[in-house]
Amino acid sequence: MSLIVGSICANQSVFAQAVDYSKIKVEQLSSEQILQMMTRAQSQGMSNVEFYNTLQQQGMPQAELVKLKARMSKLKSNDVGDQNLTVLVDPGEQGRSIGNTSDLLETSVGEVQDDGKPKIFGSSLFNHGNIKFEPNMNMATPANYSIGTGDQLLLDITGENEVSYKLKVSPEGTIKVDYVGIIPVAGLSIEAAKSKLSNRLSSTYPALRTGRTTLDLNLGNIRSIKVTLTGFVRQPGTYTLPSVATVFNALYAAGGPSDQGSYRDIQVIRNNIVIGHIDAYNFLVNGIQSGNVRLEDQDVIHIPVYQTRVEFQGLVKRPGFFEAKQGEHFSDLLKYAGGFAPNAYTAKVKVFKVTRRDRELRDIYADEFTAYEASNGDQYIVEEILDRYENRVQVDGAVFRSGFYELTPGMTVMQLLDKADGIKEDAFMTRAYINRLNPDNTQRLISFDLQKLLNGEIEDIVLRREDKVIVTSIFDLRDEININIDGEVRNPGKFQFADDMTLGNAIHMAGGLTDAANIERVEIARRIRKNTNERDSVLSELLLVKFNSKEEALESDFELKPFDIINIRTSTGYQFQRQVRVEGEVKYPGVYTLVTKGEKISDLIKRAGGFTEFAYLEGASLQRVATSSEIAVQTSQASKTDTLTDEMEIQSEEIRNSILNKVKEGSSKTNLYFNNHIGIELARIVKKSDSKYNILLQQGDILTVPRQLQTVKVVGEVLSPISVVYVKGKSLKYYVNQAGGYTAKAHKSKTFIQYANGAVKGTQRGIGRIYPEVMPGAEIVVPQEPAKQKMSTQAIVGLSSGVVSMLAIIVSLLK
Repeated sequence: MSLIVGSICANQSVFAQAVDYSKIKVEQLSSEQILQMMTRAQSQGMSNVEFYNTLQQQGMPQAELVKLKARMSKLKSNDVGDQNLTVLVDPGEQGRSIGNTSDLLETSVGEVQDDGKPKIFGSSLFNHGNIKFEPNMNMATPANYSIGTGDQLLLDITGENEVSYKLKVSPEGTIKVDYVGIIPVAGLSIEAAKSKLSNRLSSTYPALRTGRTTLDLNLGNIRSIKVTLTGFVRQPGTYTLPSVATVFNALYAAGGPSDQGSYRDIQVIRNNIVIGHIDAYNFLVNGIQSGNVRLEDQDVIHIPVYQTRVEFQGLVKRPGFFEAKQGEHFSDLLKYAGGFAPNAYTAKVKVFKVTRRDRELRDIYADEFTAYEASNGDQYIVEEILDRYENRVQVDGAVFRSGFYELTPGMTVMQLLDKADGIKEDAFMTRAYINRLNPDNTQRLISFDLQKLLNGEIEDIVLRREDKVIVTSIFDLRDEININIDGEVRNPGKFQFADDMTLGNAIHMAGGLTDAANIERVEIARRIRKNTNERDSVLSELLLVKFNSKEEALESDFELKPFDIINIRTSTGYQFQRQVRVEGEVKYPGVYTLVTKGEKISDLIKRAGGFTEFAYLEGASLQRVATSSEIAVQTSQASKTDTLTDEMEIQSEEIRNSILNKVKEGSSKTNLYFNNHIGIELARIVKKSDSKYNILLQQGDILTVPRQLQTVKVVGEVLSPISVVYVKGKSLKYYVNQAGGYTAKAHKSKTFIQYANGAVKGTQRGIGRIYPEVMPGAEIVVPQEPAKQKMSTQAIVGLSSGVVSMLAIIVSLLK
């Protein structure tokens, strides 16, 4: 890329034909390289338009061209390089330095107001980065185009004679045609020049008279013209533009009118005569470019100061400042502001006026919009309509189409109910209500008998604005009626009661009976609605139903009442299979189903085929599912010591299911948050089956027989928690020293050992500390010493007062 840019800058011309401009990446160019391109273009007298157009013609993509413009604009705004360097303008052009130059094709300085204030309508037309006023360089030559010095004319003769000429208009305004001579064309339009050339060339090409040869004249390269912008323009000065540029092109190059400039009377001056007045609002509002004439060399565009400017605030579609012409009224200016917003209050507009001495406020009513003539400094405030309805009523409740309706004169309750398609079947007929607003906006309730109203027995009620008719449903006036079925059904729970509902219906709704259901004794607890004896202790009426088969239960026609509670218990003697698991060094590890309630650990070992030669009986452990009460105790203790994590907040039933799933899945990882490790003595159980350690097995038990263990784990408040090789006879302190010794926070007297079989032994106090014996696979835990709470100032003061009082009592007694 540097080679490409180097060839651009080193060449005598800015654009080297050997360079492939389609491959140039602007972001890879340095600031110095871009400045070199700019100065080269300036030295050849190229304008901004010529520079960019030539780059585009040489193949530079539009996206890269946009990036180049942005880079050049940034260099100008940062005053990079020579502060007096004139960029891309014709030699001799004044007032266009890097720091203040605006380009016809560049993004302009932005909105007039960048501080959040309303902007002047029209300001974004000429200084908005997304709006471009670029001359069409590829359009056909306008018929009224005035030929001038520097233009290149393309003369084509076709027919019996075939010849083409590229003729440049000389500084004297002439062109030279072979075999014809010098022909003056300056100041002529294209049509006039074509006619003149046809007459002059007919002597050389006689076929032009008969039509067998035709002559065509077009522009080749267009010339540049100089246009001066004066008055209240954002960047006044002389600008070099293409000869096909219009007034809007020039205004865009200069950034448009300044804050004080007029958008309604932009003047075009040619040869000291005003030849046109441009109203930019005609283009902004209607899209009509009236007065946007094509410029000629040395034209002057003058922008006078505005005469009348007003402001729109509030609910108009385009708030901001607007310039008014003499004779324009409020309705005209409202069109410039885009009209009222949908929720605008259009009956009246407030206007703050400026008088010779102070300000005044007046109201412009709707019938005055076309007559009120704007004054300089007017500030129009368009407010929001009130959030209320002048003709709205509402019906709600047990009707088919509840909601809001139009209130027509004399409308009654019956007419409103007809509009709502009538009342529903569940309507409460003896009472309905009208919620009505009082004159002070407080509410009052008017009740009436709906049935009598429908029958014509009472007079219909005339509605008022914002009345709300409420028709209550019978279901809104009573509790939700249901029945409850629990026990041995597939989907126990509450079900909505229905008339003529039977016990068989309820069992169907609950998914049917389970295999364990006891159909010989189904209990139904019925609510007691009237108790004649207040001291009676009976809470419900108990009904018993007996069936001979499950099919009979499903077909039962026993009639239920609202709020019945049905309980289907488990059959007598019905037993679910119970499973346990044995893991580790046994011959047949896996899941076993208990055969009897009295099956013990020794029985499970026999069914598992005994131990392998690597079994470590002293480390065997039994893990048992924690009960609900044990889980509650562990949770409470964990909360008190701040060791309970968010993950430990799970239900007891979920914990049990988790352990049971591990039993069925055969997982050896039983590190659950809540569990019971029972410290069994498996070696004693094997030797003596009636040992107290040979306990009965329960559902979910996991018996683990580990391999011979050879390490001891040291954790907690030691310098380096580690697993240490077991050495027979070594004390607990030996293993702690192997882990680096105690930390400063260690609670040495509370050090304990958890053995491989789950048993736990702590340090005892005697003559010194008596540490428990260390066994293979044990885990030494050194807890942290609890933080000591410092005595508060209040406690110290209280203690001191108590001591002083005690001393005073002692002194008084001694006297």
